[in-house]
Amino acid sequence: MFNAILIQKDAEGYRAQHTALEESQLPEGDVRVQVDYSTLNYKDALAITGKGPVVREFPIVPGIDLAGTVESSQHPEFKAGDRVVLNGWGVGEKYWGGLAQKAQLKGDWLIPLPEGFSTHEAMALGTAGYTAMLCVLALEQQGITPDKGPVLVTGANGGVGSVAISLLHTAGYQVAASTGRPQEADYLRSLGASEIIDRATLSEPGKPLQKERWAAAIDTVGSHTLANVCASIAYGGVVAACGLAQGMDFPATVAPFILRGVRLIGIDSVMRPKADRIEAWKRLAQDLDRSQLSQITHTIGLTEAISSAQQLLAGQVRGRVVVDVNR
Repeated sequence: MFNAILIQKDAEGYRAQHTALEESQLPEGDVRVQVDYSTLNYKDALAITGKGPVVREFPIVPGIDLAGTVESSQHPEFKAGDRVVLNGWGVGEKYWGGLAQKAQLKGDWLIPLPEGFSTHEAMALGTAGYTAMLCVLALEQQGITPDKGPVLVTGANGGVGSVAISLLHTAGYQVAASTGRPQEADYLRSLGASEIIDRATLSEPGKPLQKERWAAAIDTVGSHTLANVCASIAYGGVVAACGLAQGMDFPATVAPFILRGVRLIGIDSVMRPKADRIEAWKRLAQDLDRSQLSQITHTIGLTEAISSAQQLLAGQVRGRVVVDVNR
């Protein structure tokens, strides 16, 4: 037997519960993992509460992230005792995920735990940190260097935003942080933000072209915020878009793209090729100021995941939530 969060949808309705499952209930997969830690992301919170159409198969164990130790393997790249990380691939949506003490998965979805990382540190980053690194890499690949000007991060108090600020600051960029929680200004400055912007100035409909304020941006919000960010990027600048906390719509015009040469880059973390994942985690191991992980992260037990999901959707959670599945 092992403990898990299980989501069911049947005649009794949609519900998530903490329960004990038998190993025989695990799905097919060529690698079985003893999970140490998972995380609670925005997508996980939507799945647990049923407030978004995230889950596509029932019953399901949610959790788009996990880190742990291989218990048994029929995959050529992994053997018992290997420490591994998983992010995305539809896990926690279509396939059983990480909010459980055991997981059975396709080995092709796993990557080795980066040298020097503990499983807790890996989940302090999780999909959010990995996505933030993909965004930073995209800006670098598009030629955005620190001397080009300041970089804006929206949704700055969230997991992606918090890690992005830290990574950008460590790399020498000047960072502006957009947040709806001005009381968190000191926290954002401690991560490396030099300017705090009220999200209300970006979240309402704005002009198609606005004052050129930033060389680049990492946007986790979407909707009017993304439209206003694009309208405020300097000539030749870049926006890496990876989230939709405000909405999936994009009420913008082509003006920034054809009059200022602004580039909008979409960042997908779910189906990213394995080589890109390994590179992102390698750079996290090299570039991240790990002393800031304790500021960005707090840890809960598996029994607290359901109530914490409600708090996350209500905007009451700062940074990253690590889930210790064994408590």
